[in-house]
Amino acid sequence: MTSETSTAPSASAFESFTQAITDKLGSDSITTNRDTLQRYGEHTLPSADNCPAAVVYPRSTDHVQKLVQAANQYRVELFPISTGQNIGLGTKSPMHTGQVVVDLGRHMNKILEINETLGYCVVEPGVSFQAMYDELQKCHSRLMMSPTAGPPQGSLLGNALDKGGGGGAAADHFGMSCGMEIVLGNGQIVRTGDGSLRAPEHLNWHVSKYSFGPALDGLFTQSNYGIVTSIGIWMMARPPHIEPFFFAADDDDDLEEIIELVRPLKQTNFVPTQIRVTNDLYLISSADVNPEYSTTNGTQQISDQARRALQQKHRLGSWNISGALFGASQEALEPQMNRLRAHFRKSSKIRYIPPEEAQSISPLNIARKNYAGIPSDGELRMLNWRPGGGTSWFLPGTPMIGEVANSFQRSSREICKQYGLEYMASNVCGPRFARGVHTLIFNRNNPDEAARADACYRALSDSFAKRGVFIGRAPTMYQQFHQDQRMPAIADACSAIKQALDPNGVIAPGKYGIR
Repeated sequence: MTSETSTAPSASAFESFTQAITDKLGSDSITTNRDTLQRYGEHTLPSADNCPAAVVYPRSTDHVQKLVQAANQYRVELFPISTGQNIGLGTKSPMHTGQVVVDLGRHMNKILEINETLGYCVVEPGVSFQAMYDELQKCHSRLMMSPTAGPPQGSLLGNALDKGGGGGAAADHFGMSCGMEIVLGNGQIVRTGDGSLRAPEHLNWHVSKYSFGPALDGLFTQSNYGIVTSIGIWMMARPPHIEPFFFAADDDDDLEEIIELVRPLKQTNFVPTQIRVTNDLYLISSADVNPEYSTTNGTQQISDQARRALQQKHRLGSWNISGALFGASQEALEPQMNRLRAHFRKSSKIRYIPPEEAQSISPLNIARKNYAGIPSDGELRMLNWRPGGGTSWFLPGTPMIGEVANSFQRSSREICKQYGLEYMASNVCGPRFARGVHTLIFNRNNPDEAARADACYRALSDSFAKRGVFIGRAPTMYQQFHQDQRMPAIADACSAIKQALDPNGVIAPGKYGIR
């Protein structure tokens, strides 16, 4: 595996840059320690690590501005991260070897505000889901957040900017954002929305989402036009009672009926949370390992016989449905639960998992915590399914049409089998669209297995793209690949914006294919 290299400044220019950062930000604000650089270069993708040239730890928006100004002066490429916990998408590793990682989360980790009255928070990049949960508990807040099912140390700001999602009613994390502060690539500081007013205070900054003029916030999602140093995020009031529910279906092709039954539940908002439709191995891998790996040496997908045995062991179906209802009490929600059970009984293939049984099935605890607004590290255990710690996430979406969703699961399952990898998928269902989380687990220490994982990702992407279905997020090593799948005019438009806001191209050139 080889790594890509950035357009590096001369040795003297880089030395001048590091000296400038030391002078302006302090001697402890930058490191070129070899061991530290190696750790920041590590990731889980099927390619070589991308070792940065340095790591910078700013403490404020003013520090970030001075850093960007120095990068422009000496033509040094920066790669900003929040907490660097986007495992399966790139982690802390920069786009290319030789870029300077800007670790915003090390010091810029303050919760700037929790507004109980209006229901929002304002956070810096280093505020994690766990830190926010702990703070809400500490102050006995009436509010709850929407955590991801990923690492508890993941950043609220970083996840929103990468269009991540959670499991509650406020699951669209970018959609719940309102008002940003950004240091542009040219060194200017801007505030979006009502924060742009030349006024001593900004009462509407984090409550008025669509202010005067173009809504610029979206420019800073999945892009490299600037560095976001704070963001407002709307939160919901915690309901008196949250009642999770679980159903299962035993055949792979049951997905078609499931999607047809889930869609009306979301279109009527009968179920306020996102509804997850997750396959067996996606859940089981958080609690078990591949029993056939040592026999096949990872060259083959797990057999159907072994997969069925794991389903029985963990009391899960081929597809497993989860969501939650909100209400005054468990008793008050019983009529809704009865309607929900009756709704899924329209299919003879779907069975209800009672609460007492669901509580004893450990892979379901991840969803239960997620709907309750509690961060969990359960999905991280998926990395133990195969040895070697390799994972990349393929994140397409499909319309909420059962026949279409099922046709994609059939073809995707076959592609994974072709490359000797397990099919692991979770469909996060809304009223019209389901985001598919396909997790490829592989042995990164085995060159053949890593190469097959790379080829599998590309084949999956091609199979969706040829039907007009694109991805919503991408691992760093595939971002140019996906940009090349789009019409050239889109890349040209992104490049024109880049030239306007970051004319020297110092902020993460190549991120999401934007140069």
